[in-house]
Amino acid sequence: MSDVNLFRNCEREELFKLCRTLRKETLGELHKSDYRFIKEAITKAINEGKITRDSFGFNPIILDMQTAELIGQEIGFHREIIISILLSRCVELGTIGMDEITTICGENTTKILANLTQINALYEKSPTIESENFRNLLLSFANDMRIILIMIASRLVLLRRLFDYDNIEARKQVANEASKLYIPLAHKLGFYKIKSEMEDLSLRYTESEIYADLSKKLEETAASREDYIASFIRPIELELRKHPHLKFRIKGRTKSINSIWQKMKRQKLPFENIYDLFAIRIILDSEIVNEKSECWQVYSIIADMYTPNPHRLRDWLSVPKSNGYESLHTTVMGPEGRWVEVQIRTERMDAIAEHGLAAHWRYKGIKSEKGLDNLLASIRDTLEHLAQEEVNENKFKMELYKDEIFIFTPKGDLFRLPKGATILDFAFCIHSGIGSKCTGALVNGRNVPIRHTLNNGDQVEIITANSQTPKQAWLNIAQTSRARSKIRQALKDITARQADMAREMLIRKFKNHKIEYDESMMDHLIRKMGYKRLSDFYQRVAEGGIDITDIYKRYNEIANPESNEAVQSAQDFTLITDKETGASNDVLVIERNLKGIDYKLSKCCAPIFGDEIFGFVTINGGISVHRKDCTNAKQLRERYPYRIIEARWSDSGKNKALYPVTLRVVGHDDIGIVNNITSLITQEKDVIMRGINIESHDTLFSGTLTLMIDDTAKLKKLITKIEGIKGVKQVKRV
Repeated sequence: MSDVNLFRNCEREELFKLCRTLRKETLGELHKSDYRFIKEAITKAINEGKITRDSFGFNPIILDMQTAELIGQEIGFHREIIISILLSRCVELGTIGMDEITTICGENTTKILANLTQINALYEKSPTIESENFRNLLLSFANDMRIILIMIASRLVLLRRLFDYDNIEARKQVANEASKLYIPLAHKLGFYKIKSEMEDLSLRYTESEIYADLSKKLEETAASREDYIASFIRPIELELRKHPHLKFRIKGRTKSINSIWQKMKRQKLPFENIYDLFAIRIILDSEIVNEKSECWQVYSIIADMYTPNPHRLRDWLSVPKSNGYESLHTTVMGPEGRWVEVQIRTERMDAIAEHGLAAHWRYKGIKSEKGLDNLLASIRDTLEHLAQEEVNENKFKMELYKDEIFIFTPKGDLFRLPKGATILDFAFCIHSGIGSKCTGALVNGRNVPIRHTLNNGDQVEIITANSQTPKQAWLNIAQTSRARSKIRQALKDITARQADMAREMLIRKFKNHKIEYDESMMDHLIRKMGYKRLSDFYQRVAEGGIDITDIYKRYNEIANPESNEAVQSAQDFTLITDKETGASNDVLVIERNLKGIDYKLSKCCAPIFGDEIFGFVTINGGISVHRKDCTNAKQLRERYPYRIIEARWSDSGKNKALYPVTLRVVGHDDIGIVNNITSLITQEKDVIMRGINIESHDTLFSGTLTLMIDDTAKLKKLITKIEGIKGVKQVKRV
């Protein structure tokens, strides 16, 4: 075939443009001799009339160049991959030999070319590949990720060009093949941009009227949508610029047509009722060590500007998705009362979100294939598992999404779980109350135990019993972090309830025996008996594992010692002379690096620098430091005056340490009030929030804030600031 027939219409101009682009992008990767070698090989094949148009009438040279360009955009323009793509037709046609390629380009290029010729040969026989052949191809290529990437990229290039192809049925055939095989594979490998574009093109060819209608509606609303996005972003940019250390860029992104259509079908809503057609993305240029803190800082700024929806906060910073996705998503009420999704992430996170696993290689500059081998191992396991079973296109498609399985309830509700999840995981996924009472399930009509592993597409009905309670062994059955977390919490609650009941029972029995129950002495006894935690001791009492009579005897030995060895007075205890004031009396001076004195800050009142304090000599000779307004202070002074010693803070210890403080907060349960409180605290210097526990009661909320702070002066100022937040009724130190 002549050169003229191969390059018709404006294809020459397109070819030259692609050549210039590839030459520019591969600068530094390809050698001058590589360009010359490729040009000579292709020119020879054209002049001999061996390169002809494919079954769709497309120019294969242009398709190959576009594939090479797409591969380069996703993972970088690697020499052996680009050369292999551009020379694959010449090798297949026999116009150039493998030995010559090995000599000039190396063995890696030869290996890739050998596999590419197999793919081209299959597609020459048919415009699409059957599922079984496709699976066998992937199995044979599973040791070389590059081939699989080229397969996906070449199929997307074909889908792009099919828009000008007249044969509607052929277009649908290629689109259906992409939906069944290539789109799930792109999802598995993390090529999210490719996957999204493939989905849109497949919809365009299989549901052309729906695609055209949605495309038209998006175009009609584009101007107003862009204006709204701009008005939403503008004040955010102004506010973020007030923080010079934050380097950022903001962009608005309209959802893909396919995702809009899927949402319309899923929620059974018309286009006009789909309000979240776009998302705002704030991308920070942060050092890795500062990524999380800066993302949360931006979230705090956004929450101060726009009211967030508390039910739509998605934290994939603390626990990234199984595919490596990291981001912080929140939905806020924007202008005109419209909900807007805001995604907050860093440049590194955005690269992974856009390109998935491929971004790990390109973003980190990894040249080796070590990172690919781990991924290929999981793909190979999936494919080899399928090879043992009857080929089924739907099953093949679902297995490629192997990180997730889809489970149905008898009513048809769909739940997504990680692969390997059990009945117990599914029960806790529905509701923690159902999980706690789960005894088994009906899976596809068959009765199975809680440890049964679920498969894709299973229909599951959970069986519960009111007498059932979580067991320690469940932690070995549950596979999801959500279920294990709920089980641990339930076990902790059960233990706490049993411990409280055992403690109350012990106090009652002490009273019946006319024995005065002292908390501090009991704590000492419990530790003396070898229990590190009070809850373990009381749990043992509840189980009947400790003789109550033995407890009475041991307690009496401590409460009524026969000698003075068991109890030391303050006069017997060696103290530090108050040298800072020159006082003649011995005073315990608390400083950060105090040595030679066994003391601890009491947990009952949690004193911090600046509090008025006193020391109490404990039964084991150590000193417990209490606030003078501690709830136990009066009782200690009245009953054990001989154990009380003076104490104060060392001035040199100021601002050298952070102390735990718990605040109780009560206020109106208004939207955003908790965000306002946490935002205020995070902006305070030398104040760290360790925990928050909030509960709602009708129109009020109450809860505790656990902070780390260095002195009482700062604490008082912080309390005043929190009290100044609109809706806060009371702030009190616990």
